[in-house]
Amino acid sequence: METKYDILDIMKYLPHRYPFLLIDRIIELVPDEKIVALKNVSMNEPYFQGHFPGMPIMPGVLIVEAMAQAGGVLFTSSAPPEQHGAVMFFMGIDKAKFRKPVVPGDQLIIEAKILRKRATALKLSATATVSGIVVAEAELMATIGEKV
Repeated sequence: METKYDILDIMKYLPHRYPFLLIDRIIELVPDEKIVALKNVSMNEPYFQGHFPGMPIMPGVLIVEAMAQAGGVLFTSSAPPEQHGAVMFFMGIDKAKFRKPVVPGDQLIIEAKILRKRATALKLSATATVSGIVVAEAELMATIGEKV
């Protein structure tokens, strides 16, 4: 079953808020399997003031963070309601590659698939694309913490 979420739904699953909530919409979600999320990259993002003046590029670490947030929604969407909004902590990042800069006006599409899942831990494979071109990819590991 495919499920779609808007920003208000996403905020029920993640504790992140402006300026660090980095996904805008869930296009597709298959619990315990995969998620497709969207991030509209706007010149209004606060990090563009310093990264880089005259040549704005979305920092690679924030692309990875957007991937992790999508994974957080995927993980908690099939968890008990008491875990919704819990903090996810990075355990590791493997095979991260950045292939092309992401700039204002781009629409970042993030697809993440579960590789391995335990009660409180997750390993997923994530890919970020712009206009169908891969801009970043990584394997991410995370654990779920306490609800804030």
